[in-house]
Amino acid sequence: MTRATTVRAVLAAAVLLVAVLITLTMSPRLGLDLQGGTRMVLQAKDSDTAKADRESTDRTLEVLRKRIDSLGVAEPTLTRSGEDRIIVELPDVQDPRKAAEVIGRTAQLTFHAVQGPGALEGSDTAAGLTLPDEQGSRLALGPVALSGAGVKEASASFDAQQGAGWSVSLDFHKDAGRDWTRLTGEAACHPVQDERRRVAIVLDKQVISSPQVSPTVGCNTGLPSGSTQITGSFSADEARELALLIQGGALPVPVEIVEQRTVGPTLGAAAIDASARAALIGAAATALFITVVYRLFGALAAVALGAYGVISYAGLVALGVTLTLPGLAGFVLAIGMAVDANVLVFERAREEHAQYPGRSLRTSLTAGFRHAWSAVADSNVTTLIAAGLLFFLGSGPVKGFGVTLGIGVLASMFSALVIARALTEIAAGSTFVGDYRGINGIAGPGRVRTWLNRRDPQLMRSPRRWLLISTVLIAVAVTGILVRGVNLGVEFTGGRLVEYATSRPVDVETARSALAGAGFADAEVTTAGAGDISVRTGDLDNAGEHALRAALAEEGGETTKVRDELIGPSLGDELRRNALIALAIAVLVQLVYLAVRFRWTFAVASVGALVHDVIILVGAFAWLGRTVDGIFLAALLTVIGYSVNDSVVVFDRVRELWAKARREPLGTVANRAVLQTIPRTVNTGMGALFILVALAVLGGDSLADFALALLIGIVVGTYSSVMTAVPAALLLERGSKAPPPVRKSASRGRSGAGRRDPLDNGARV
Repeated sequence: MTRATTVRAVLAAAVLLVAVLITLTMSPRLGLDLQGGTRMVLQAKDSDTAKADRESTDRTLEVLRKRIDSLGVAEPTLTRSGEDRIIVELPDVQDPRKAAEVIGRTAQLTFHAVQGPGALEGSDTAAGLTLPDEQGSRLALGPVALSGAGVKEASASFDAQQGAGWSVSLDFHKDAGRDWTRLTGEAACHPVQDERRRVAIVLDKQVISSPQVSPTVGCNTGLPSGSTQITGSFSADEARELALLIQGGALPVPVEIVEQRTVGPTLGAAAIDASARAALIGAAATALFITVVYRLFGALAAVALGAYGVISYAGLVALGVTLTLPGLAGFVLAIGMAVDANVLVFERAREEHAQYPGRSLRTSLTAGFRHAWSAVADSNVTTLIAAGLLFFLGSGPVKGFGVTLGIGVLASMFSALVIARALTEIAAGSTFVGDYRGINGIAGPGRVRTWLNRRDPQLMRSPRRWLLISTVLIAVAVTGILVRGVNLGVEFTGGRLVEYATSRPVDVETARSALAGAGFADAEVTTAGAGDISVRTGDLDNAGEHALRAALAEEGGETTKVRDELIGPSLGDELRRNALIALAIAVLVQLVYLAVRFRWTFAVASVGALVHDVIILVGAFAWLGRTVDGIFLAALLTVIGYSVNDSVVVFDRVRELWAKARREPLGTVANRAVLQTIPRTVNTGMGALFILVALAVLGGDSLADFALALLIGIVVGTYSSVMTAVPAALLLERGSKAPPPVRKSASRGRSGAGRRDPLDNGARV
């Protein structure tokens, strides 16, 4: 075993040991779509006195944190997103109405002197406002004397000794305390039981309390800040709620709920179980496939694949990544994509061993790793670009998918280039493995390569024929988009989508009639998975959703909310705009990267194939009537990375062969490159398809569209990377005057090896 192999083995063992320790000692952080709960996105708005910037949004977040903590929600999460948005995650909160009521109180908390009975409710006067008090009697209020920002603390307490029951204690900041003392001192100048002896506490144009100043307080003396108590016939809940509203009532700027998602815990548990089954079955099928194709080396790659799963999972847990349903799907998908690097290496090793049969097995394997490196690096970089775009331009679950995919790509490279290489190099050094060609898996060319070598099809003889087929496919897809239209989800259009499970079966027509009778005639009603009812409306608040559920319960018995998504119209426009921006940036970045790494003709051809795949995938969903939403966007950007990945592998081989045969016609070189890379393309595609079929069949309804989009995308991308990108490059090269690429190193001899195998004496027969 060489020193390099020893270093790789030690490094692999160390990383795997750390990953196992993390897996056994740390728990994953589950997103709300897996553990159940409510997620809200709040948009801060400018007010008359404050601008919704980063500073005011941070202060608003802290006020909201105090409000939500008082709700008793276990481990709530509040984070600022961008300059003026706040993301609130409330685990185990299935009915968001109470949370929305507390969070949604957006007005400034204010304190007013009561000037007497009011004449007209809600009317503005020069002095102040007329509002009803807690009993409904109208009060004329003076101007704002004190803002809620001056409240230092408000707490509910029970006085058992004096028998006063529940009360609310107030404490103000220094300057606000003086204002409070002056306000109560002026009120105390009026007779007891006079309305003007009261002080009104107003939130959102509602009087939440209007206590009388105690008879023991003298005129112009007032109440000191720390000893102020509001007493009355409060119950425990009423006192706590009043303290909560006073303590957290002053938002620096108003907020508006622009997105709300609620997922039932049963749906999350089912999604975890379904994804776990899909991962196990798909990974087992993939491991079996590469073992059958590459035998011993394939089995060792399957072991490295298992190590990849542990390392990738440990990376997610250690970094504190929130694992969402799309993220879980990305984790499963990356298992299939992790096979790609191993397939590239093994196919190159097969070529090396077939070209130089006298070479030792380990030398062929080392050459396979070296020659496959550029394709592995370029293909993984393009996938990382797609993952980065998902993270920076996506939102919510889509962002989580991007993080998971990115970690998966990095872990897969380590798995293939360190763990799998160490295992296979150790095995290749064995005399037994080297002597028996049927065991190692790379001593033979493989069935696909043997068939291609025997038939030698001239696929690139007429490149226009393949471009014509691609044009027809695009025309069919565009026709579907124009005729059937794209069914945009509420994430892009705005509105509300709620899914219910009923104890008694309810057909769609019955549900439509019930909802129409309850005043929801415009609601779009469809069936969801397992007989559930899905309702989509344009504008529906939480009270309306409660009424809608009650209408369904009359027909279906006990009705449980499984999923709830509310997207504001402004956020829907923004998400739709960001989706288009993400696609445009993806195309541009891939074009620039490929132009730098390859020739501009290869770059334009690859991006043309990429656009071809995007149009066909969107058209397929249009013809099938499937929903295009944020999860579809995640699948689409993944397909972009996969499509460019395939094109990179093909063009990397074209560049290599063309540099060796600069005088040979490019069409002949390209045809040879395509035939040499087809075995890799087929085997990699099969590895990914096993995972995706498992997700589509076993992953449940939540992942069905995601898996379907990737299945279509990978099939189309595999075709286009060969039959669209290469013919397009051939036609573009006819008008290009750039010389053929130069061979990088001609001094390494026929094998291209930088140094001789220590176990190889160099003799040849």
